[in-house]
Amino acid sequence: MRKILIVFVIALPLFGFLSSFEDEITTAHLNAKKGIYYGLKNVKDKRAKFDNKIVDKSKLIAIVKVSKEINGVRVEATGYNNSTEVTIVVYRSYVDLVKDGYIRDASDFPNENFDAVDKN
Repeated sequence: MRKILIVFVIALPLFGFLSSFEDEITTAHLNAKKGIYYGLKNVKDKRAKFDNKIVDKSKLIAIVKVSKEINGVRVEATGYNNSTEVTIVVYRSYVDLVKDGYIRDASDFPNENFDAVDKN
């Protein structure tokens, strides 16, 4: 009985550490998602590439990098919480961006019609 109690007392702080670590990862992941949504909402910008930092209460929340590619856009966001960092990269086609309401039409964005290429 005494050995079980000692093991329980030793293991109890370990469970608290794992829970705290999970909370840090979850918060960093949520901050990265905020960055992704910010990047998608700002795809309308005329620049081909841009990066922004999101700061809240004097803390860096996320770094967002948006680059317009042929037929789509690449959004990379790195979310931060304390010393934890989570990076998410999302690729969206212009057709999907129009469908989701982030842009009105894809006529201002670079695209290439791959169906018109002769495959001979």
